Amino acid sequence: MSTFDPATILPDALLERIRERAPIHDRENTFPQQDLDELRDAGYLSILVPASRGGAGLGLAEAAILQQRLATAAPATALAINMHLVWTGVAKVFADRGVPGLEFVQDGAVAGEVFAFGISEGGNDLVLFDSDTDAAPLPDGGYAFTGTKIFTSLAPVWTKLGLHGLDTTSEDAPKLVFAFVERTDAVVTGDDWDTLGMRGTQSRTTRLNGAVARAEHVVRRIDPGANPDPIVFGIFAVFEILLASVYTGIARRALELAAETAQKRRSKKTGAAYSQDPDIRWRIASMGLAYDALPPQIAALARDVDELADNGSRWFSLLSGVKHRAIVMAKGVVDQAMLVAGGGSYFSSNELSRLYRDVLAGAFHPSDPESAHATMATAWLGPLES
Repeated sequence: MSTFDPATILPDALLERIRERAPIHDRENTFPQQDLDELRDAGYLSILVPASRGGAGLGLAEAAILQQRLATAAPATALAINMHLVWTGVAKVFADRGVPGLEFVQDGAVAGEVFAFGISEGGNDLVLFDSDTDAAPLPDGGYAFTGTKIFTSLAPVWTKLGLHGLDTTSEDAPKLVFAFVERTDAVVTGDDWDTLGMRGTQSRTTRLNGAVARAEHVVRRIDPGANPDPIVFGIFAVFEILLASVYTGIARRALELAAETAQKRRSKKTGAAYSQDPDIRWRIASMGLAYDALPPQIAALARDVDELADNGSRWFSLLSGVKHRAIVMAKGVVDQAMLVAGGGSYFSSNELSRLYRDVLAGAFHPSDPESAHATMATAWLGPLES
């Protein structure tokens, strides 16, 4: 970590180009294709792939720093890329623990493939632990998936969709099946992404009508319910840490903009810059105090994943907790930044206005506040009595 320089992967010039395009994609509700192309050319899609397979060989801790940096320029781009990095991160979790099965994800990422995350389903609050999507076994070991996935980021561009479904017909059923499907006529992508914020992610609804995952792309078959299987741990760990990173990056950018505005604005009453106003200074100081707590927490948990630390039963409360704290912190920091910037931040052309809308999406990602609190309560008090 001491020799890692984020600017070698994400140079300032690239970030500035991405930043310039962000308001356009937000306003026009379009996917940031040029961002993806430049990030692919920079090797960003394979940052978590080992050097021995052609990637950058970075750890999750380093990827988290890069995602924070990318989010300061374009939160929606960072959030979309997050979903690809989740799968390459899970592949790293597998490889680090000697679990085979996701080498094709690593090789695909190096080749420029884009992996999307097809787990979320409307009304399925069990998320990873169950599925309303039917997974029908095929004679050759593959599966045909039928169902509806929501919030499928990277919808216009993915080449493989990682998803799960429930096999209810095999002899050992029920089994949750995790696999990858390719784009075919059996996959229908909706055009329903017109949201308050994070518009560039283009996280559209995906309908599966017997979409086939070939046998070699069926990664895991596990029992439904809470399960310590590497696929569950890997998805949960990488998803929560990188998600926390994106929203922490939003907070960082809001803090930067607030500080810049305070230096530029002047009081009509005193003639002094707002940076000299005690109330403004207190407000920015409170933003900094809140923000500073998150990057070290994210770094520590990411290193634990990278170094195969044994956090036992605390893993899920630690992971959901850091995601929850990052969202609460980021929303609070953006709220404060709006107050520092004043009425100008209320105009849609102001970057803070976009950050204000983007940060609201954090509450809808797993783990939601209810789940995070329930997980933490169980960690300290034990499960609810039946």
